[in-house]
Amino acid sequence: MLTGQFGEIYPPYLDGVGQVMLAYCKYLPKRGHRTLYVAPDNPAFRKDYGCETLLYHSMPLGRLAYRFGFPRLLPADRKRLEEAPFELVHAHAPFLAGLAARHIARKRHIPLVATFHSKYYDDVYKGTHSKALARLVVKYILAFYRRCDEVWAVNESTAQVLRDYGYQGDIAVMPNGTDIIRAEDVPDALPEGLNIRPDVPLLLFVGQLSLKKNPHLALRACALLKEKGVPFQFVLAGEGPDHHKLMALTKELGLENEVTFAGRVSDRMKLMALYRRADLFVFPSVYDNAPLVVREAAMMATPALVIEGSCAAEGIADEDNGFLCRCQVEDIAAAIRRALPLCHEAGLRARDTIPLSWDKVAEMVEARYQALCAKKKGATPHA
Repeated sequence: MLTGQFGEIYPPYLDGVGQVMLAYCKYLPKRGHRTLYVAPDNPAFRKDYGCETLLYHSMPLGRLAYRFGFPRLLPADRKRLEEAPFELVHAHAPFLAGLAARHIARKRHIPLVATFHSKYYDDVYKGTHSKALARLVVKYILAFYRRCDEVWAVNESTAQVLRDYGYQGDIAVMPNGTDIIRAEDVPDALPEGLNIRPDVPLLLFVGQLSLKKNPHLALRACALLKEKGVPFQFVLAGEGPDHHKLMALTKELGLENEVTFAGRVSDRMKLMALYRRADLFVFPSVYDNAPLVVREAAMMATPALVIEGSCAAEGIADEDNGFLCRCQVEDIAAAIRRALPLCHEAGLRARDTIPLSWDKVAEMVEARYQALCAKKKGATPHA
């Protein structure tokens, strides 16, 4: 089976959606299927990322990692898309890439799967501060998903977000996985430039340095810990639009000696070593749906502190395989103090209960794809 995974971002800049697409394109071929990563081209980065691609022309969007792609604008791109013998197309974003997938599905009478990954209302409102525009985008998104053959979400909490938007159709839960790596197989080498003290508890945040993920709340919680004389060191690994704001806040709070900004850690084994060295993964985001970083930390037996009731908290039981708290600075600080003595045992339980291999996910995806193709072949083609 040839499938196309359609999205809006391509390596080396990858958000969580891009990582899911890349995993599908790496693990489905192991099961005998050909899979194309379909996304805007980035001429500055044309490295082989271990999968087949079908990239189309695009233009940069300021300093953002995303690019504005034109999948059907140029004849050459349109021809390559329409000639690819897809048997199923999978849209991981509902915008231009998703529209291209929908056009191909209609023209070839093949199934269209769409995964709901993101809180689009929050994204638009944060960027525009316009509730009217955010509601308009949600209206468009609902129209897109209603025209798909099957709609997926990465967990039940994320499915509920789409239902809250007004979607009334069936939603299949297809979880995210992770590349399973044993902690004992990870070299000791940490990312360069980190001065991590072996006798002080290490808190870790990995992700886009954006205020929507609440790293500033973690920094303010660390300031409270320092006031109370709690020893700690805090490493933030990642890049993002609010990097300089967070660095300024670190200085304002007097945390220059406790906080380190590691930047984007592109060497996966060094990132795994950092997860393994951390005592507690602090991830106070209420934006993320099924963050891969929580699974990666768990794989290295590092438990996560997340916000109770958030999508990221699904599957985490407080003081069992992780820790929960309210989305308030004082509660985050108190939860860190409560968690530190319990991290070792919670981390072992996290390792045993949270990670799911991409091999297993690919098996589940394959089964749903095959069932959907069989169903589509038995249906009357529609225009």
